Amino acid sequence: MKPDESQVKPEQSKPGNYRQTAFQLIMLLGVVSMFGDIAYEGGRSISGPYLATLGASAAVVGLVTGAGEFLGYALRLLSGYLADRTKAYWTLTFIGYGLIGAIPLLAFAGNWQLAALLLILERIGKAIRSPARDTIISYAGKNIGRGWGFAIHEAMDQVGAIIGPLVLSFALITSGGYRRGFNLLWIPVVLCLAALIIANRKAPVPERLEAKVETDKPSAKGGLGRVFWLYGIFVLLAGTGFASFQLIAYHVKAQAIISDARIPILYAIAMGVDAVVALIIGKSYDKWGLMVLFTIPALTLPIPFLGFSNTYWQIILAIVLWGAVMGIHETIMRAAIADLVPIERRGSAYGIFNTLYGLSLFLGSAAMGFLYEVSTTYIMVFAVVMELVSIPSLFVIRRSRS
Repeated sequence: MKPDESQVKPEQSKPGNYRQTAFQLIMLLGVVSMFGDIAYEGGRSISGPYLATLGASAAVVGLVTGAGEFLGYALRLLSGYLADRTKAYWTLTFIGYGLIGAIPLLAFAGNWQLAALLLILERIGKAIRSPARDTIISYAGKNIGRGWGFAIHEAMDQVGAIIGPLVLSFALITSGGYRRGFNLLWIPVVLCLAALIIANRKAPVPERLEAKVETDKPSAKGGLGRVFWLYGIFVLLAGTGFASFQLIAYHVKAQAIISDARIPILYAIAMGVDAVVALIIGKSYDKWGLMVLFTIPALTLPIPFLGFSNTYWQIILAIVLWGAVMGIHETIMRAAIADLVPIERRGSAYGIFNTLYGLSLFLGSAAMGFLYEVSTTYIMVFAVVMELVSIPSLFVIRRSRS
């Protein structure tokens, strides 16, 4: 249901306070995502090894990871459309974050099939909340710079993504089992929802944050535009060549390179890199625009060569690069949408964008999972091809935007 505009706080309606309100809202949503990430990134950091412990093969891990990501993104097509039609941004956001509760329930999974279902359910929750939440951030970001707004949110998000894996690592080291770690994750789930209530009260009608300053958007009647669809092609191809952390973690476990208890630490390292890169790339985007997207194929290409080796330090470098690419994906890939489409179609645009992104992760994870069973060399060839064919669309976008 669309919020009543009479709910807007008096101080929010004053143009001079829009920047302050926008900044506070982004910070609060960052806190929400921080607690959310402690829960779901903590669970995801050990999902590959956990599924293997329950009897899943590498192909199953790749398929489950890819299917979860695909559903978690494909359903955003519907949730983004609903966000545009209903303007119920907060309702969708609350429902989506509530489903993070599926992660602590992994403590009670007795087989890989049930564990896979819970992991996929959490991804569906992310599908429900993400277009609405990103639209809220885009409204607020207009006042402080969209690249910087998404960068702040992503950096805070990654603080939780660092803490979560460390919590799981501590639980595995001290207790030797997964159940205790998963049960600890109930705490951040509750705190996440509490912070979301506060954020909702700060800006119950978030679209008003942009209404006073939005003067440069074209009409939505003509559709999303050629540049948006070219951008979608790039997202699809570049994402398909991006190796998943879960499959790299599976490789690390299968080859006995690093112990189970220390695998979450690798994920924490990646999330730390993600947070730092997000801040840098966010400012870079506000200064140079879409051209900074060329960093994605450049940093993605070396990951499979390093991540599927049997050398400890090469794997560490792969994890660092993986975190850097995630920081770029989660920051400027999202920020660009608000600059490519009219405000009236933004929720739908985020839904379509995330569907394409999810499809790319599904295709990439599933393909690499099956290729792993044959030879890691095929993974490397596959990744190189995908990244190289993604680059021409960026040149076309550059010409079109010019």
